[in-house]
Amino acid sequence: MNKLIITQVRSQIKCPARQKATLRALGLGRIGKRNELEATAQVRGMVEKVHHLVRVEEQA
Repeated sequence: MNKLIITQVRSQIKCPARQKATLRALGLGRIGKRNELEATAQVRGMVEKVHHLVRVEEQA
């Protein structure tokens, strides 16, 4: 299965609480933090909700 490398590139300070919770669920929380997750439909949906705060790289 493919992996996604997700890096937080923008601050969560003025974001709604739901977006902050999504970042925590992705294993992020501060700028520059990275996490490698399986590319499931649930993870892709969470990334789409915070796409303006993160950078995503797909790894085969």
